[in-house]
Amino acid sequence: MKTDETGNRSYRSALGLAIVSLLMCGLFFPLLITGIAQALMPYQANGEIVQFNGRDVGSILIAQDVSSPSLFHPRNDSASGVDPDITLQDAYSQVPRIRKATGISSDELLHIINQNAEGTLWIFGSPYVNVLRLNLLLATTYPSVYKGVQ
Repeated sequence: MKTDETGNRSYRSALGLAIVSLLMCGLFFPLLITGIAQALMPYQANGEIVQFNGRDVGSILIAQDVSSPSLFHPRNDSASGVDPDITLQDAYSQVPRIRKATGISSDELLHIINQNAEGTLWIFGSPYVNVLRLNLLLATTYPSVYKGVQ
């Protein structure tokens, strides 16, 4: 490759390659993958948004900001605060607060937690529950208790 005295030819080639790479990797490829995901699995591609009573209430993948004493709360010790799951122990520790706020028996709350526990692979990690799923189950199982709770 020939260059003039200032090396303009090499800079033009490098700049051209950078622009083509930016367009391919930063625009065309993400659009292609997004289109394929929307066509093959739209629920997952849109963030697994959950609806309750005809309105969006959150995503199964991201923790919701819950402050009501009658609902399960996401853990507050994670660095990002977006983990949608809590350990069984964390869920069990919230039972007295929820029992007091709702009047639902501790045994029933423990049963709901245990029925919704999800496992982990083999020996890695501890069983966990999804906070949004637990709260939606409570709201559908006890509609009179959770009427109007946000």
